[in-house]
This record gives sequence, C-alpha cells and structure tokens, in this order.
Amino acid sequence: MALKKAYSPDAKICKVTFIVEKEATRGAQNISIAGDFNSWSSTETPLKKAKDGSFSVTLELEAGKEYQYRYLLDGSRWENDWKADKYIPAPFSNTDNSVVICIPTEKDLEKPAAKKAPAKRNCKKTAK
Repeated sequence: MALKKAYSPDAKICKVTFIVEKEATRGAQNISIAGDFNSWSSTETPLKKAKDGSFSVTLELEAGKEYQYRYLLDGSRWENDWKADKYIPAPFSNTDNSVVICIPTEKDLEKPAAKKAPAKRNCKKTAK
C-alpha cells in the first residue's frame, strides 16, 4: 500500500493516489476506500484493478487537512494502509484508522526548475 501526493500550483488541492499493491490485496477481487472525504461510504469510491494485480484510485482533496480512511476488501474485510502517514484510534471501534496528511511542506511547494530548451546548433550543410 502506498500514497502518492501532488499539490496544485496554488497549494489548495492535494491529488492523492491511494495504492494497494498486489501482495496487500490478499486475493481480493474488489477494493473500495472509505474515509472523511466520502462520508465513510463503503461503496462510493472503488479502486481500479491494474494489470499487475494492484488497485488504485486518485482523489482530489482539499489541502491543509488530514483525512482518516480505511480500505474495504471484497465488501467484508477492513484493512489499514500499511504506508499511511500516521494512524489514530477509530472513534467507534477498537482499531485504528489510517491518516493521509494533505498539508504541504516547503519542499512540496517548490516549483520545479524550468526545463531549458536545448541550444540550437548552427549546422551548415556542405554540398559534395
């Protein structure tokens, strides 16, 4: 399981890709994600299965917040993200919830250096 984050240029949106690697699926045929961002709906946000057996979904979340979530495998088995940013106790059960932190750091806000176009070379063709 993994998280990939990218911030919009104005740092107001955090695009998060939630990934469940094949090894973590434990043979699941369907995986969905439930969390603060979808009112803990177990059906609203399914992950898409890739050719390599992993599952993923990308969500645009409001930056500056933390979001709790869990994965639901085959509609019956709840799992945490093994690589979540942190974990906190769930309010209604004796378990923890995964947390993704969408608060940009200075490094997240650094603009990548503009790529320079290769210098034009003056090549003169000579007649033979």
